[in-house]
Amino acid sequence: YFIRLCLDKILLQHVLLLRTLSGADAINALRPFYFAVHPDFFGQHPKEREVNENSLKRLNGYLENLQKPGFRSLKPTQLTFYVRETEPNSSNVQESFSASGFRAVSFTLHTRDLLSTVLDILNSCSLSTEHIQSLNVNSQPDKEAKSTVNRPIKWDKTYYSFTGFKDPEEELEQAQRVETTLISWLDDNEASAVKKLKKSLPLRKELERLKLELSHELQLSDIRWQRSWGIAHRCSQLHSLARLVQQRPEVLTNVKGRTVVFTDRSGMSAAGHIMLGTMDVHHHWTKIFERLPNYYKLQKRLLSLEDRISQLLGGIQVIYIEELQPLLTLEEYYETLNSFYNKLRDSRLPFHPRSLRGLKMILESDRYAPSLHEFGHFMIPTVCDPTALQWFIFAKAQEARENLKRKEEMMITEKELIDTSTEKFGLDRLYKEPSVSSAQMIDCCKRLLEESLPYLQGMHLCISHFYSVLQDGDLCIPWNWK
Repeated sequence: YFIRLCLDKILLQHVLLLRTLSGADAINALRPFYFAVHPDFFGQHPKEREVNENSLKRLNGYLENLQKPGFRSLKPTQLTFYVRETEPNSSNVQESFSASGFRAVSFTLHTRDLLSTVLDILNSCSLSTEHIQSLNVNSQPDKEAKSTVNRPIKWDKTYYSFTGFKDPEEELEQAQRVETTLISWLDDNEASAVKKLKKSLPLRKELERLKLELSHELQLSDIRWQRSWGIAHRCSQLHSLARLVQQRPEVLTNVKGRTVVFTDRSGMSAAGHIMLGTMDVHHHWTKIFERLPNYYKLQKRLLSLEDRISQLLGGIQVIYIEELQPLLTLEEYYETLNSFYNKLRDSRLPFHPRSLRGLKMILESDRYAPSLHEFGHFMIPTVCDPTALQWFIFAKAQEARENLKRKEEMMITEKELIDTSTEKFGLDRLYKEPSVSSAQMIDCCKRLLEESLPYLQGMHLCISHFYSVLQDGDLCIPWNWK
């Protein structure tokens, strides 16, 4: 029996060797997956982009842990991705379609080697795995061994009893059977979050110092980040801006009262913020600052165009909401408004002047039918038929006013609950991701206030759609936690 166990262990090590991919091979194998889910391809879909961005961070962490020497086991990790496809595929994983037409795929990672993990990801997203055969595996098996690479190894239960190793099937069944609860998750992750938070505190102070100094020196209204980069990354970006201030102070004379946003590309945003691309060098940033007077002239023309559209639509206000719309440049947004204005002007819709004053609307280029948002603003496609638009606005005007009033009440309630929760639990910060609505945040805070959670003292708590400890120690919990 002992000899059998030894032989089984040798066989297990041999098969695992054949199943090993290098980190570079894993990245190459996952290229079709990254292409299907990468946040950069979801520019006009902020919610889907954010979900994919957060899930990719957790996936990359899982892959990194797999490559660490001496790791024993990983906790099953559930991920959700929006896949850029037009039709659903049959699969044994949980799937649904978002309002924008993307396929939402949820699956749980529980494999112990890179190859199995890569295959699970591709199969879960209904992507081809044929190209994996051409990858350069660290140890090339012969033809007989190749046929057994993907064969699951089932060990007798006595093997785990004798060796003390954990049964992966039993772990997976238990993880699927026991639903994660807030208390159990905090029990397991509090120590890790506290350790990361303490490590990040010096950088957090440095970030706050840099932000205050630059805001004061340049007389900026605010400094923001489009994405949830880590503290070290943000400090690096502010250091780069500070160096530019020292080297070329004359080019920053026109930024007074403006907001600077670190994002994926440089320019001026539709909201009038100065965008600094994090991948651009100082030369590109300098050009943006030098062009600011021209941007300000274009912004005045844009505001005038919004007023003319408003006059044609009975006084309804045209707005741009950063959290709900893609990050457009000032030029892109102006072209969108101009095209819509020309269509309205030619149609001569019979709206009574100022009859819709107090209502709001946003323009969207990826929709074909108008809709009313829960917050009361109309979501109007740029290609919408003017006559259909007229009747839709007339039919929904009263409901829109009621929604706008409800939004104001919800915003007040949300802020009160955030303040109360922050004080009760001694949180250093409580915030939510943009994809979490006010109604979801209110529900989450109300239920949190019914609990006793000493774990949260001094922590940074983010309300999201999943459980996670961020690299700087922030705790992420789903808004609908159990």
